Amino acid sequence: MTLPNFLIIGAMKGGTTSLYRYLEQHPDVFMSDVKEPRFFALENDPLDYRGQDDPTSRCDHKTLETYTALFSEVTSERAIGEASTLYLYHPDAAERIRHYVPEARLIAVLRHPVERAYSNFIYLRRDGREPCAEFRDALAQEDDRVHRLRWGPLWHYKGRGFYAQQLERYFERFDRGQIRVYLYDDLRQDPEGLSKDVFGFLGVAEDFTPDVSVDWNISGIPRSQGLHRFLRGTKPVRTALGRLLPEATKRRVSFRLQRMNLAQPPPIDPALRRELCELFRDDVCHLQDRIGRDLSAWLE
Repeated sequence: MTLPNFLIIGAMKGGTTSLYRYLEQHPDVFMSDVKEPRFFALENDPLDYRGQDDPTSRCDHKTLETYTALFSEVTSERAIGEASTLYLYHPDAAERIRHYVPEARLIAVLRHPVERAYSNFIYLRRDGREPCAEFRDALAQEDDRVHRLRWGPLWHYKGRGFYAQQLERYFERFDRGQIRVYLYDDLRQDPEGLSKDVFGFLGVAEDFTPDVSVDWNISGIPRSQGLHRFLRGTKPVRTALGRLLPEATKRRVSFRLQRMNLAQPPPIDPALRRELCELFRDDVCHLQDRIGRDLSAWLE
């Protein structure tokens, strides 16, 4: 039975899909074909969640047997991993990870919590899973959705932004040397450099240069919803590209086509942004002390 020896634990809309794609290119890294298996968050969970097309309600890897099957094709790779952004947020994930893989290396990529929340909202609007047209309205409904209606973590816009609270569960259970925390801006500004740092953290060759030319899983407003739904399916696109091209190449083409169909969303309302920055202020101040990074820009 093979289990991972490293995990990307979050945060959602923090660039984890891009990092996942960079890592899977390395010849000495094995990444599960499924991104977001969520096993350590949802093990044996009844999955009684609400929300429109909630992926948390249809987790296919919540048993140890189905989860370890994801790593059945591991051969000689030294670093074996997966990426599930729910791990950072879910209150039980850190303890389950400590139980099953106590020596695992853990990677978090954190984004300005207000920008993360808004990107999360735009992402769900993009895919037709957020019924509120206005971000402020979705935020106003969040507590009711979470506590009474039992909408899944995908709609926890504010809740998922308290990173210091969430990381503390890992700092309490794992040696600090097992945890590497990056910022989303690091990934955007120098994806190759950050990837090489991760390679070193995982103990694989740092001189490998991944293809970082694609922005994965970006948010935006579809110019054509019909085209967006077609491109999200990916199978028609990959079939049209034929069987001779490598799967990774077809995936890149599909995502580039999706990006071409997305327009920039309007900026977040400045007054709302200030409100949310104040909401996260104490957590941000604590976080910057814990990780040794200047996060003063997150308070603006």
